[in-house]
Amino acid sequence: MTLVQATTIAAVRRARQNHATRVTLGLLAALLVAAIAAMLLGDFPVPPETVLQSLFSPLTGISNKGVDFIVLQVRLPRLILALLSGAAFGLSGIIFQTLLRNPLASPDIIGIAHGASAAAVFCIIVLGWGGLSVSLGAFAGAILTAVAIYLLAWRNGVTAYRVVLIGIGAAAMLSAIISYLFTRARLNEVQQAMAWLVGSLNAAQPADSIVLAITMVVILPMLFVLVRGLDGLELGDDTAHALGTHVERTRLGLMLVAVALAAFATAAVGPVGFVAFVSGPIARRLMGGAGRGFPQAALVGALVMLMSDLVAQHAFPSTQLPTGVVTGAFGATFLLWLLVVSGRSGRVN
Repeated sequence: MTLVQATTIAAVRRARQNHATRVTLGLLAALLVAAIAAMLLGDFPVPPETVLQSLFSPLTGISNKGVDFIVLQVRLPRLILALLSGAAFGLSGIIFQTLLRNPLASPDIIGIAHGASAAAVFCIIVLGWGGLSVSLGAFAGAILTAVAIYLLAWRNGVTAYRVVLIGIGAAAMLSAIISYLFTRARLNEVQQAMAWLVGSLNAAQPADSIVLAITMVVILPMLFVLVRGLDGLELGDDTAHALGTHVERTRLGLMLVAVALAAFATAAVGPVGFVAFVSGPIARRLMGGAGRGFPQAALVGALVMLMSDLVAQHAFPSTQLPTGVVTGAFGATFLLWLLVVSGRSGRVN
């Protein structure tokens, strides 16, 4: 390699790193603006200085019980849960899409979210459960569905197209089970199940954020280690084996991480649709080839969730929509746009 070639390569690397840094800082700035709006806006507007006073009241001892309740017990838990669940969905989606080399391979497309939904509906309608028990049932449903898809896709290894096809088939079957359960339910049970299925942050509790935060603290170091094996996997299984990559171990580990992120997020906020689906493609387009975009996908997911929740709360003065309604509308529009673009170019980016 000549000096000119080495200099050129170094310049390209610096340009890519600078671009990735700019994208990350831009997303963080957008998140900060959205977070400030989430704390200030509402039926009871709170001035910025009062919000700051309330946030620091545990340290200063200066408090206003009415304002503290709104800021610390209503808006702050909702904000934190939106950021954490959005980031978890975004990371889960981009892991599946990268691993399976398919932009449609997100938890809400290949059956993981449907497994959580079917389990939650079963818990509500058949078992008569509510609250935390439904969340635990949804988590178990997501895990069991992922295991079933993996085992059904196994043929001396797991190939991407088999996982996607089996996942789509599992999603259809689980949707049919949900429909059947609705036919035998009472009206109040259907209303409760539908409220959960749409996905919402209306019932955000600090405990949900704590569980999700602990999960991400445990899982993210595992992801950091496993993601190194993607270099080999992207070259094909045979090449990856030749380079010393443990193909199935790496693939299984990444899938478990993605499933765990999606399962815990779904258990916390319900199956909020399309956040996992759109985060990866948006992050990659922003990055423009300057990296895989995993951190940026997490930030996009958090931003999509938070902005959708703001729209759900404030778009209609007399009505508060579930967050899943807004993400579904945005995600469906994005999917149509992606299909149009892929039809023109002959491929899906």
